[in-house]
Amino acid sequence: MTTPRRNADADWDAWPVEEYLAENYRALHPCDVAVIRHHAALYRRLGPGSVERSVEFGAGPNLYPLMPAATACRAVDALEPGAAGHAYLRAQLRKGPDPSWQPFYALCRRLDPALPRTLAAALRGVTAVRGDVRVVRRNAYGLGSMSFVAESVTEDHAEFARFCGDFARCVRPGGHLLAAFMENMPSYRIGTGPLWPACPVDAGVVREAFAPHTRRLEIRRVEKDPTLPDYGDTGILLLHAVRADR
Repeated sequence: MTTPRRNADADWDAWPVEEYLAENYRALHPCDVAVIRHHAALYRRLGPGSVERSVEFGAGPNLYPLMPAATACRAVDALEPGAAGHAYLRAQLRKGPDPSWQPFYALCRRLDPALPRTLAAALRGVTAVRGDVRVVRRNAYGLGSMSFVAESVTEDHAEFARFCGDFARCVRPGGHLLAAFMENMPSYRIGTGPLWPACPVDAGVVREAFAPHTRRLEIRRVEKDPTLPDYGDTGILLLHAVRADR
Protein backbone atom coordinates (compact mmCIF):
# COMPACT_ATOMS: atom_id res chain seq x y z
CA MET A 1 0.00 0.00 0.00
CA THR A 2 1.43 3.39 -0.97
CA THR A 3 1.97 5.83 1.88
CA PRO A 4 -0.04 9.01 1.23
CA ARG A 5 1.97 12.16 0.76
CA ARG A 6 1.27 14.81 3.35
CA ASN A 7 1.51 18.56 3.39
CA ALA A 8 5.07 18.55 4.73
CA ASP A 9 6.25 16.38 1.82
CA ALA A 10 5.63 19.09 -0.82
CA ASP A 11 7.85 22.11 -1.49
CA TRP A 12 5.22 24.84 -1.22
CA ASP A 13 7.94 27.51 -1.37
CA ALA A 14 8.34 26.53 -5.03
CA TRP A 15 4.64 26.76 -5.90
CA PRO A 16 4.39 27.75 -9.61
CA VAL A 17 2.53 31.04 -9.12
CA GLU A 18 2.58 32.30 -12.71
CA GLU A 19 1.53 28.96 -14.21
CA TYR A 20 -1.22 28.62 -11.61
CA LEU A 21 -2.55 32.08 -12.36
CA ALA A 22 -2.38 31.46 -16.12
CA GLU A 23 -4.37 28.23 -15.83
CA ASN A 24 -6.97 29.44 -13.35
CA TYR A 25 -7.22 33.18 -12.69
CA ARG A 26 -6.27 35.32 -15.68
CA ALA A 27 -9.95 35.26 -16.67
CA LEU A 28 -13.20 35.15 -14.69
CA HIS A 29 -14.65 31.63 -14.93
CA PRO A 30 -18.18 30.43 -14.09
CA CYS A 31 -16.93 28.64 -10.98
CA ASP A 32 -15.34 31.89 -9.74
CA VAL A 33 -18.68 33.63 -10.19
CA ALA A 34 -20.37 30.92 -8.09
CA VAL A 35 -17.84 31.24 -5.26
CA ILE A 36 -17.99 35.04 -5.24
CA ARG A 37 -21.80 35.04 -5.22
CA HIS A 38 -21.83 32.56 -2.34
CA HIS A 39 -19.36 34.54 -0.22
CA ALA A 40 -20.75 37.97 -1.09
CA ALA A 41 -24.23 36.94 0.09
CA LEU A 42 -22.90 36.38 3.62
CA TYR A 43 -20.82 39.56 3.72
CA ARG A 44 -23.83 41.62 2.64
CA ARG A 45 -25.91 40.10 5.44
CA LEU A 46 -23.22 40.85 8.01
CA GLY A 47 -23.05 44.52 7.08
CA PRO A 48 -20.26 47.11 6.96
CA GLY A 49 -17.55 46.87 9.62
CA SER A 50 -19.28 44.03 11.46
CA VAL A 51 -16.14 41.83 11.70
CA GLU A 52 -13.13 43.31 13.48
CA ARG A 53 -10.62 40.88 11.96
CA SER A 54 -10.96 37.85 9.68
CA VAL A 55 -8.52 35.30 8.25
CA GLU A 56 -8.08 33.94 4.73
CA PHE A 57 -6.58 30.51 5.35
CA GLY A 58 -3.89 29.53 2.80
CA ALA A 59 -4.48 32.66 0.73
CA GLY A 60 -1.81 31.92 -1.90
CA PRO A 61 -1.95 33.96 -5.10
CA ASN A 62 -5.76 33.90 -5.35
CA LEU A 63 -6.96 37.43 -4.57
CA TYR A 64 -10.67 37.12 -5.23
CA PRO A 65 -11.76 35.62 -1.86
CA LEU A 66 -10.35 38.76 -0.24
CA MET A 67 -12.47 41.11 -2.36
CA PRO A 68 -16.05 40.66 -1.08
CA ALA A 69 -14.79 40.79 2.53
CA ALA A 70 -13.63 44.41 2.24
CA THR A 71 -16.79 46.08 3.55
CA ALA A 72 -17.77 43.67 6.33
CA CYS A 73 -14.23 42.99 7.61
CA ARG A 74 -12.25 45.89 9.04
CA ALA A 75 -9.02 43.87 8.78
CA VAL A 76 -8.08 40.60 7.05
CA ASP A 77 -5.03 38.42 7.71
CA ALA A 78 -4.13 36.59 4.49
CA LEU A 79 -2.27 33.56 5.82
CA GLU A 80 0.11 31.84 3.38
CA PRO A 81 2.99 29.48 4.28
CA GLY A 82 4.70 29.20 0.87
CA ALA A 83 7.42 31.68 -0.07
CA ALA A 84 6.27 32.07 -3.69
CA GLY A 85 2.60 32.61 -2.86
CA HIS A 86 3.44 34.98 0.00
CA ALA A 87 5.78 37.03 -2.22
CA TYR A 88 3.10 37.39 -4.90
CA LEU A 89 0.50 38.44 -2.34
CA ARG A 90 2.81 41.01 -0.75
CA ALA A 91 3.67 42.48 -4.16
CA GLN A 92 -0.02 42.77 -5.07
CA LEU A 93 -0.74 44.62 -1.85
CA ARG A 94 2.30 46.87 -2.12
CA LYS A 95 2.38 47.71 -5.84
CA GLY A 96 -1.28 47.26 -6.73
CA PRO A 97 -3.22 44.29 -8.13
CA ASP A 98 -2.70 42.89 -11.63
CA PRO A 99 -5.22 44.22 -14.18
CA SER A 100 -6.54 40.69 -14.68
CA TRP A 101 -8.21 40.90 -11.25
CA GLN A 102 -10.43 43.81 -12.26
CA PRO A 103 -13.30 41.70 -13.73
CA PHE A 104 -13.43 39.75 -10.46
CA TYR A 105 -13.73 42.96 -8.48
CA ALA A 106 -16.28 44.43 -10.86
CA LEU A 107 -18.50 41.43 -10.13
CA CYS A 108 -17.97 41.89 -6.38
CA ARG A 109 -19.07 45.54 -6.63
CA ARG A 110 -22.14 44.64 -8.67
CA LEU A 111 -23.11 42.24 -5.89
CA ASP A 112 -22.26 44.72 -3.12
CA PRO A 113 -22.12 48.40 -4.15
CA ALA A 114 -20.95 49.29 -0.62
CA LEU A 115 -17.48 47.96 -1.47
CA PRO A 116 -14.74 50.55 -2.07
CA ARG A 117 -14.62 52.03 -5.55
CA THR A 118 -11.25 50.47 -6.45
CA LEU A 119 -9.72 47.08 -5.82
CA ALA A 120 -6.58 48.69 -4.40
CA ALA A 121 -8.74 50.43 -1.79
CA ALA A 122 -10.55 47.17 -0.99
CA LEU A 123 -7.23 45.46 -0.27
CA ARG A 124 -5.92 48.13 2.11
CA GLY A 125 -7.23 46.23 5.10
CA VAL A 126 -5.40 43.03 4.09
CA THR A 127 -2.14 41.97 5.76
CA ALA A 128 -0.03 39.21 4.20
CA VAL A 129 1.04 36.83 6.97
CA ARG A 130 3.72 34.20 6.33
CA GLY A 131 2.73 31.04 8.13
CA ASP A 132 0.31 28.15 8.40
CA VAL A 133 -2.13 26.77 10.96
CA ARG A 134 0.60 26.55 13.58
CA VAL A 135 0.82 30.34 13.92
CA VAL A 136 -2.91 30.88 14.48
CA ARG A 137 -4.34 31.02 17.99
CA ARG A 138 -7.69 29.42 18.72
CA ASN A 139 -10.67 31.76 18.74
CA ALA A 140 -8.54 34.56 17.26
CA TYR A 141 -10.91 35.71 14.48
CA GLY A 142 -14.49 36.78 13.99
CA LEU A 143 -14.69 35.09 10.56
CA GLY A 144 -12.63 32.57 8.59
CA SER A 145 -12.46 31.90 4.87
CA MET A 146 -10.61 29.10 3.07
CA SER A 147 -10.61 28.54 -0.70
CA PHE A 148 -9.32 25.31 -2.29
CA VAL A 149 -6.74 24.62 0.43
CA ALA A 150 -7.29 21.70 2.81
CA GLU A 151 -8.10 19.20 0.04
CA SER A 152 -5.27 20.47 -2.19
CA VAL A 153 -2.26 20.04 0.10
CA THR A 154 -2.37 16.43 1.32
CA GLU A 155 -3.32 12.93 0.21
CA ASP A 156 -4.13 11.94 3.80
CA HIS A 157 -7.82 12.15 4.72
CA ALA A 158 -6.95 12.34 8.43
CA GLU A 159 -4.70 15.33 7.80
CA PHE A 160 -7.45 16.94 5.72
CA ALA A 161 -9.83 16.61 8.67
CA ARG A 162 -7.22 18.09 11.04
CA PHE A 163 -6.71 21.08 8.74
CA CYS A 164 -10.46 21.68 8.62
CA GLY A 165 -10.64 21.44 12.41
CA ASP A 166 -7.74 23.88 12.84
CA PHE A 167 -9.43 26.27 10.43
CA ALA A 168 -12.73 26.09 12.30
CA ARG A 169 -11.13 26.53 15.73
CA CYS A 170 -9.31 29.73 14.76
CA VAL A 171 -12.74 31.44 14.63
CA ARG A 172 -14.49 32.46 17.85
CA PRO A 173 -17.75 30.75 18.82
CA GLY A 174 -20.58 32.38 16.92
CA GLY A 175 -18.25 33.50 14.11
CA HIS A 176 -18.80 32.55 10.50
CA LEU A 177 -16.88 30.08 8.34
CA LEU A 178 -16.78 30.21 4.54
CA ALA A 179 -14.98 27.64 2.41
CA ALA A 180 -14.70 26.24 -1.10
CA PHE A 181 -13.38 22.79 -2.00
CA MET A 182 -12.59 21.00 -5.22
CA GLU A 183 -14.83 17.93 -5.27
CA ASN A 184 -13.10 14.56 -5.75
CA MET A 185 -9.83 16.07 -6.97
CA PRO A 186 -6.85 13.69 -7.04
CA SER A 187 -3.23 14.77 -6.83
CA TYR A 188 -2.60 17.20 -9.69
CA ARG A 189 -0.08 19.04 -11.82
CA ILE A 190 0.18 22.71 -12.73
CA GLY A 191 1.48 22.86 -16.29
CA THR A 192 4.23 20.27 -16.69
CA GLY A 193 5.48 20.65 -13.11
CA PRO A 194 5.62 18.13 -10.26
CA LEU A 195 2.67 16.23 -8.86
CA TRP A 196 1.12 18.11 -5.93
CA PRO A 197 -0.71 16.15 -3.20
CA ALA A 198 -4.50 16.34 -3.00
CA CYS A 199 -7.23 14.47 -1.18
CA PRO A 200 -10.44 13.57 -3.06
CA VAL A 201 -13.39 14.72 -0.92
CA ASP A 202 -17.14 14.84 -1.38
CA ALA A 203 -19.88 16.59 0.57
CA GLY A 204 -20.07 13.76 3.10
CA VAL A 205 -16.35 13.94 3.89
CA VAL A 206 -16.47 17.73 4.25
CA ARG A 207 -19.55 17.55 6.48
CA GLU A 208 -17.90 14.94 8.71
CA ALA A 209 -14.80 17.14 9.10
CA PHE A 210 -16.77 20.27 10.09
CA ALA A 211 -19.75 18.88 11.99
CA PRO A 212 -17.92 18.54 15.35
CA HIS A 213 -16.91 22.20 15.29
CA THR A 214 -19.92 24.00 13.80
CA ARG A 215 -23.66 24.57 13.74
CA ARG A 216 -25.93 25.67 10.89
CA LEU A 217 -23.63 23.82 8.51
CA GLU A 218 -24.61 24.26 4.85
CA ILE A 219 -22.85 22.69 1.85
CA ARG A 220 -23.82 23.45 -1.73
CA ARG A 221 -22.46 21.76 -4.84
CA VAL A 222 -21.50 23.54 -8.07
CA GLU A 223 -21.17 21.58 -11.31
CA LYS A 224 -17.72 21.06 -12.83
CA ASP A 225 -16.51 24.07 -14.79
CA PRO A 226 -15.55 22.99 -18.35
CA THR A 227 -13.69 26.27 -18.96
CA LEU A 228 -10.94 25.27 -16.49
CA PRO A 229 -8.15 22.70 -16.91
CA ASP A 230 -9.27 19.17 -16.10
CA TYR A 231 -7.49 18.32 -12.85
CA GLY A 232 -9.71 15.28 -12.35
CA ASP A 233 -12.22 17.03 -10.08
CA THR A 234 -16.00 16.67 -10.43
CA GLY A 235 -17.14 20.13 -9.28
CA ILE A 236 -16.93 22.52 -6.34
CA LEU A 237 -18.36 22.37 -2.81
CA LEU A 238 -19.29 25.64 -1.08
CA LEU A 239 -19.57 25.71 2.71
CA HIS A 240 -21.04 28.15 5.18
CA ALA A 241 -21.26 27.40 8.90
CA VAL A 242 -21.23 29.07 12.29
CA ARG A 243 -18.56 28.16 14.82
CA ALA A 244 -20.07 26.08 17.60
CA ASP A 245 -19.99 27.23 21.24
CA ARG A 246 -17.45 24.62 22.26
